[in-house]
Amino acid sequence: MSIVTISRGSYSKGKEIAEQLSSALDYECISRDIILETSDHFKIPELKMVRAIHDAPSILDRLKYRKEKFVAYFAETFLENMRRDNIVYHGLAGHFFLQGVPNVLKVRIIANLEDRIVEEMKRESISEKEARRILLKDDEERRKWSLHVYGIDTNDPSLYDIVFHIDNLSVQDAVETLVSLARRPCFQTTESATRSLADAYLAARVKVALADTYANADVLAKEGVVAVTIDAAMSMTKKVQDEVDKLARGVPGVKELHVSVEPIDVD
Repeated sequence: MSIVTISRGSYSKGKEIAEQLSSALDYECISRDIILETSDHFKIPELKMVRAIHDAPSILDRLKYRKEKFVAYFAETFLENMRRDNIVYHGLAGHFFLQGVPNVLKVRIIANLEDRIVEEMKRESISEKEARRILLKDDEERRKWSLHVYGIDTNDPSLYDIVFHIDNLSVQDAVETLVSLARRPCFQTTESATRSLADAYLAARVKVALADTYANADVLAKEGVVAVTIDAAMSMTKKVQDEVDKLARGVPGVKELHVSVEPIDVD
């Protein structure tokens, strides 16, 4: 029993690998379902959700923390689904939200740009120049997003347990290798892994509770003890602590709450 996340660019065969892997392992395969579920639950148009967890932030997003709010919504829905276990997830941002959860097999799939361009040209009936422009822009948007939200580059191989280059290595080769890896003891669900996932889910729920007022809050949870850190003027410390306490204590699972205010310059 485990979770597999597959990160991939457009036309990198990640979808095929995920579907074949989930079939071979008899796991549930999830991708776009998370966005649809988030959109429905939080009453947000699907396109806005996709842009929030894919596109690099605009100036307006940075000022209003709109992107952070939508990402918080997505993270809660994503982690709630992951608690079912025995899942292969392929899509946006999965490996980010499961950092620190020990039983997750994190996979990156890459493919040659020229091969991806050919597929884009076929799929969209566009020129080679336009296909190249779209793919490079898409890759850069994902990279900027990860840098903005987590300060890390989605192309960094240290984020993953294994990186596959689909070229001489085929989809079937990758699937067979991943089946073997997913069944190894280090990727099986343990009590520790279950607790880590529960902690991540609780932190995500608190983040959602704070999203309208403090979308920039940093939230950590461990066995019901929740620590919230917010950047604000020192003069606002009491007000921030009272508001966070009121919003967060109503979240099921919060047993103890600690709120810290990191001072910012207000010149």
